[in-house]
Amino acid sequence: MAELDTSGGGGGKGKKVRSKKMSTRVDLTAMVDLAFLLITFFMLTTTLAKPQAMDMFMPDKDDEQKDELPVKASRTMTVLLGSDDKIVWYMGVMGSTAPTVDNFGKSGIRQAFIDNNKKVLAQTGDPKKGLMVILKPTDKSNYKNFVDLLDEIKIAGVPSYGIVNKIEPEELNLMKEQGAFKD
Repeated sequence: MAELDTSGGGGGKGKKVRSKKMSTRVDLTAMVDLAFLLITFFMLTTTLAKPQAMDMFMPDKDDEQKDELPVKASRTMTVLLGSDDKIVWYMGVMGSTAPTVDNFGKSGIRQAFIDNNKKVLAQTGDPKKGLMVILKPTDKSNYKNFVDLLDEIKIAGVPSYGIVNKIEPEELNLMKEQGAFKD
């Protein structure tokens, strides 16, 4: 609320008589209340960004029950995730095709996923029997690159993938030859 301050300025014996100055003072309590109400309203009505998650199904830890899916080697693409953001991949069984060192991005591993998936779909003719990607991260790879690979698989429309935490010594030697793994 507004108040008027009517106290005179000098009040003493002066030669000139001055008119009294009126000073105003605005009480900002109501404006502060309104600001807090608006902040509270917008905090309660806005939706926060929902975290995006990818569904991942892991096998049971029961050792008795080992279900292995028969997958032809011509349908598999093995991706070895090395150090320094390097990726080495090969189709089928190691040694049957030349390994390729690739990078992340639209023209890198994503294009390889898309091209190989199209080839496999043309061979099988069944959309359910598309490319099967086997991801093998090494001890030197980082989590960000692993998640980026999962994103690239999802973007490329690869129907199935598996994660293997066991890398064969031949695969480590292959990665060292390609410069994708450092001791």
